[in-house]
Amino acid sequence: MSSPSNAGPAEPQAVQPAALTSTHPFYWSVRRELWEYRSAYLAPLAVAGIVLFGFLIRIVRLPHTVLAAASMPPMDAYLELAKPYASAVVSVAFAGLIVSIFYSLGALNNERRDRSILFWKSLPVSDVITVLSKAFIALAVLPVIVFVIASATTLVMLILGSAVVAANGVNPAALWAHWPMLKMSLVLIYALAVTALWYAPIYGWLLFVSGWARRVPFLWAVLPPLGLCILEKIAFDTSHFASLLGYRFSGVFAEAFVMPPHGDKVIDQLALLAPARFLSSPGLWSGLLIAAGFLAAAIWLRRYREPS
Repeated sequence: MSSPSNAGPAEPQAVQPAALTSTHPFYWSVRRELWEYRSAYLAPLAVAGIVLFGFLIRIVRLPHTVLAAASMPPMDAYLELAKPYASAVVSVAFAGLIVSIFYSLGALNNERRDRSILFWKSLPVSDVITVLSKAFIALAVLPVIVFVIASATTLVMLILGSAVVAANGVNPAALWAHWPMLKMSLVLIYALAVTALWYAPIYGWLLFVSGWARRVPFLWAVLPPLGLCILEKIAFDTSHFASLLGYRFSGVFAEAFVMPPHGDKVIDQLALLAPARFLSSPGLWSGLLIAAGFLAAAIWLRRYREPS
């Protein structure tokens, strides 16, 4: 007589957690930064709210502006009708730039100062991933946030403006013609991308200072470059370093865009973009190399720097 089988119904195998891929720690590090630094999207949203409030005050004059623009030269009409939307985009983008600067300054310094670095270092996330995730916020995430908020703001302004203009018996087509959403979205994407790449060494420097300075990282970020400018001027009566800094802050416009010709004719917005010249600019690639050096130094500092 055979013994009873102990096999019984096969038990379902325990579900094993999926092996973490190399992108998961980076993804959650980026998510953690957004959780902890809500100003990344709250500040541009606040600026967008102020812009919309100002536009609501201005909107009562919009029908008259559209009618007056019809009798203006094409370039004057374009500037008059596109001005509020351009101001909205520039305001939100400037808010994003300010947020990027102050985020980079505090990204590594804050976690050492409040000693939360001891907790984060206990997690299976390397210093390389942590620092790169912080750089990714300034270089990629914040430009995307700015694009979404700026595009939504101008779209709401166009819809509200069209409704008010149409309610006053004026054709709102001129608003959409002078601010074509698709073309302006492409221009904005390009502008945010080239600005992020051009400012990469600035963000790298700020992250390096954030990892090095024990107190007031803003002063440590500003005073050494300022001191070098003063020292060069006093010692050699030259201003090469100051010119280099000025080129780094404002040179993106000369390298990535074509200045519109003078005249009354409105040119295509996409014709102002110069991606080939920008990508072949020595200033771009030398800046990216400098940014990589600063990020490598920031990684080293996070690995060995003690909490403040």
